[in-house]
Amino acid sequence: MCGIAGIAYWRSMGSLIPVAERMAAKILHRGPDDGGSWADAENGVAFGHRRLAIVDLSEHGHQPMTSASGRFVIAYNGEVYNFPALREALEREGKAPAWRGHSDTEILLAGFEAWGVEATLKKATGMFAIALWDRQDRTLTLARDRIGEKPLYYGWVGDKLLFASELKALEAGADRPLEIDRDALDAMMRFAYIPAPRSIFKNVWKLPAGHRIVFRTANDRDAVPEAYWSLDTPEQAELRRSLADESDAALIDRLHDQLKNVVAGQMLSDVPLGAFLSGGVDSSTVVALMQAQSSQPVRTFTIGFHEEAFNEAPYAAAVAKHLGTSHTELYITAKQASDLIPSLPQIYDEPFADSSQIPTTLVSHLTRKHVTVALSGDGGDEMFSGYPRYDITSRLWDRIDGQPAVLRRLAACALRTPSPGGWDTMLRLAPQSLRQQVNGRRLHRLAGLITSPSIGELYPRLMSQWQPEDGLVLGASSNVDAPPLDVWESSPNWQHAMRRWDLHQYLPDDLLVKVDRAAMSASLESRAPLLDHHIAELALAMPNRVLQRDGVGKWVLRRVLDRYVPRELIDRPKTGFSIPLGEWLRGPLREWAEALLDPSQLRSQGYLDAAKVERTWQQHLSGNYDRSPYLWNVLMFQAWLANR
Repeated sequence: MCGIAGIAYWRSMGSLIPVAERMAAKILHRGPDDGGSWADAENGVAFGHRRLAIVDLSEHGHQPMTSASGRFVIAYNGEVYNFPALREALEREGKAPAWRGHSDTEILLAGFEAWGVEATLKKATGMFAIALWDRQDRTLTLARDRIGEKPLYYGWVGDKLLFASELKALEAGADRPLEIDRDALDAMMRFAYIPAPRSIFKNVWKLPAGHRIVFRTANDRDAVPEAYWSLDTPEQAELRRSLADESDAALIDRLHDQLKNVVAGQMLSDVPLGAFLSGGVDSSTVVALMQAQSSQPVRTFTIGFHEEAFNEAPYAAAVAKHLGTSHTELYITAKQASDLIPSLPQIYDEPFADSSQIPTTLVSHLTRKHVTVALSGDGGDEMFSGYPRYDITSRLWDRIDGQPAVLRRLAACALRTPSPGGWDTMLRLAPQSLRQQVNGRRLHRLAGLITSPSIGELYPRLMSQWQPEDGLVLGASSNVDAPPLDVWESSPNWQHAMRRWDLHQYLPDDLLVKVDRAAMSASLESRAPLLDHHIAELALAMPNRVLQRDGVGKWVLRRVLDRYVPRELIDRPKTGFSIPLGEWLRGPLREWAEALLDPSQLRSQGYLDAAKVERTWQQHLSGNYDRSPYLWNVLMFQAWLANR
């Protein structure tokens, strides 16, 4: 796990080493163990690298690294878990060089020389972001892992191409300020994150997961990313057909065996290793499989809250006791959260507003005190249909899809006739419990949902807070929607399509950003066995009958966990990794929030509609409504802006 940065001109330049080192210094937290730089002055190319040593702790793992023939130079972030198998294949085929060490970096380089770049990417199993300079062809290749666990930004600034693991490193290589992209900001206010390929800055892009891009000259500004992995293949369709005929028991066995092998592979480490444990299905399954294959108690870590409704620590402790792990927990308070908040803009690097970033960052720092690598249960809901919204949205669409468009428009018009404030006034007579569930903003949002022309528009709306028609971001086009995806046409059913949408956008741009930045801020490597691409291919091919049953998701994954943990320790309503944000914003975080939401400041900055923000803030302070998801998006942008 590391950080990479670099610059390319494709023409003779003076020393670029200082530039590469300046860029890499900005991401020291990603790799505190070692640093390196390399430059090809004739071609104006330079790489910077920061290393968190996990496998092969010797100098033989130092980067940037040159291949045995001298043709390729790599700066690489991540882990290739199947590197022993790749090494064996190279040796078996007689294509192995004289090995200098046993790092996965050296084996990747040997693979590029023996099999070519794309073929090696397809053979590699893991999480990675790669910058590769080909001295022979004078090409720069950037590549990112299939699911998007590791980040990679790139963009043209003047006559140079810059790339880095984080925006702060890319900015350090620029010779001019970067301009905020208001359409990207509009998307951030909508989703709480900025979907790839956009970034917060104009002309700076995120490389999409499962893609590579090749730059051949300094004029190659029209180069486009190309996918090297897809779930839309004849092989995947055939797997889906064959699994439909397998028995439930056979599918459980198949998943168990695959997960067991993946977890074993991800436990390979030359440094101390542990796991995050929430006590839910996903993390409990990962920890159970780790403990079953370990001769020592696995180190497990969890976060607790003093607010009982948000606290899952007792469940995690019960699972840890049953499995026999060495368990550590930390109960966090509003003060600890408020102490962390000033660091969030620096940690997350571009505006990001998933509020579970707070406990994720705190548990990462707790974990790093004891281990250097931690496995997690990330991805279980997307892979195995764990979110209730999949079923709810499918049923909603099935009900409205057959209704005449004119009736849907009339119903939406009725819902929109009173303003959100008007609805709220009328709802004051309703019981408090109803007001917490129904309010004017949600009724207006429902109006947008029921008039959606397709489920492909409805689902992104459901996954949003501020909507484009809210006009919150001044100067934005207000018609930027979710990236167009073909999952709605290519999927066998709506639930499958929504999981695919989440796999394309929500998972890599929200959840994995959250975990990567939180873990890396503590110099901790986080690994996610449930996101292994073989697991993804298997899970996305499984029939619905083993994913959702009797109104409960992840049925097949739960049956794997049954082999290790009694059901009574696991079966409970889904809560998610959340914090009491609404309460904290009215209490200990209020002063901080009010300073950032000051209307005069918002007006002078000119990015957001100050009146709409102020109205939302006052609604939240009234205590009748929870506006914290909307406000947190604004607050995280404002905090990021203040940090610049």
